[in-house]
Amino acid sequence: MKPKKIKLHKDESILEIIWDNDFVHRFPLKFLRDESPDAGNKGETIMWKHYPPPPKGPDKPGKYEIEKIDKVGNYGIQIKWKDGNDDGIYSWDLLVQMGDLIEVKNNLRKDLDNE
Repeated sequence: MKPKKIKLHKDESILEIIWDNDFVHRFPLKFLRDESPDAGNKGETIMWKHYPPPPKGPDKPGKYEIEKIDKVGNYGIQIKWKDGNDDGIYSWDLLVQMGDLIEVKNNLRKDLDNE
């Protein structure tokens, strides 16, 4: 899937993506940042050896606020956060998987609330 529209809802701290099949994913900014695919967050694997991420320091102001979103070819987006971090590329495939995960979690919560 490819996005048809990407919209930042600053007041809700949500990034909304409308895909080319008209499906909509709404991403909480905290979730996007905490699950960022960059090596400083997830670690990295080089020549089959995994290197864990460095220890996390205190959060900087603006950690969960988006300053800018840049398209990376036909592949995905790169988010520049207001704390200066712009590492990691969110591919379209990764965003679909993350959005589907949020949908599953939300549906499970609704099901549990209705029991």
